[in-house]
Amino acid sequence: MSKKKHQYTITTKWTGNLGNGTKDYKSYSRNHEIIAAGKPMILGSSDPSFRGDASRYNPEDLFVSTIASCHMLWYLHLCSVNDITVISYEDKTEGTMIEAANGSGQFESVTLYPTITIAEKDKIELAISLHQEAHKFCFIANSVNFPVLCEPTIKF
Repeated sequence: MSKKKHQYTITTKWTGNLGNGTKDYKSYSRNHEIIAAGKPMILGSSDPSFRGDASRYNPEDLFVSTIASCHMLWYLHLCSVNDITVISYEDKTEGTMIEAANGSGQFESVTLYPTITIAEKDKIELAISLHQEAHKFCFIANSVNFPVLCEPTIKF
């Protein structure tokens, strides 16, 4: 079976020059724009711990949300092909990043906590098991080097 390649192009534009560029660590804003053709712009910054704007998304927020949304989309697909009617889906995902003494860092885990309401009471066990299947298919979870855990709650 041949593999299909998919290309994604994003423009990241730094908007944080406050007049002196990056003259020193405190002289510039971390604000930036994330742009993709035909889509709304995302206002980004760094985490407030790294002198960022708390009202904007930071790369860590976007990274964790990417894992959660990829899992959700696969899960919804698997439910649809298994005749499970999802009424609602909400996930309060948590990611844990460890910062090293030298300032570098990496994520050590992400845990999904989806709460799903389904229409078929007799398919609750199947609905729970489909999270494992979604994890196997998730493009993003398959691309990271740390555990992505899932603790679902299924309601009828």
